[in-house]
Amino acid sequence: MVLEAGAAKVSMNSAVVNSPDLMKRAVKEFGSDRIVIAIDARRNKAMPSGFELVVSGGTTPVGKDAIEWAGACDAAGVGCVLPTSMDGDGTLAGYDLEFTRAVADAVKVPVIASGGAGKLEHFYEGAVKGGAQILLAASVFHFRTFSIRQVKQYLKEKGLEVIL
Repeated sequence: MVLEAGAAKVSMNSAVVNSPDLMKRAVKEFGSDRIVIAIDARRNKAMPSGFELVVSGGTTPVGKDAIEWAGACDAAGVGCVLPTSMDGDGTLAGYDLEFTRAVADAVKVPVIASGGAGKLEHFYEGAVKGGAQILLAASVFHFRTFSIRQVKQYLKEKGLEVIL
């Protein structure tokens, strides 16, 4: 309904973890470019990658390796993945670069860095060290720490390709 109402893309997380077939059906019906899969994770040494997939707003671990899940999402044909480390989300301490990079290395689709940006440097690090093609932030914009224009200008000055 959201796509039919005019949204360019939708993001799904818990629903596709609970029913992976939904992801494949959505890609088939609406096209991969319109489907983003959010991958929330927490650090867990028991997982092969060290990151466990969580659902329900990051509150419920599901016993799956988050990096393996990212690969499965890529294989299902989604257009983009949005990894968020629940350990750093909202902290303003920077993106979890290890997690973001692990996801970026595991998929061929664009990656959206998410969770923790608090300084201009964090945006640059998310792209360069984290391997993200898209950068998401909330708190710094909600609290007007930076404007979107300031972030874009900073990234452009650092040599990254940015649409102003």
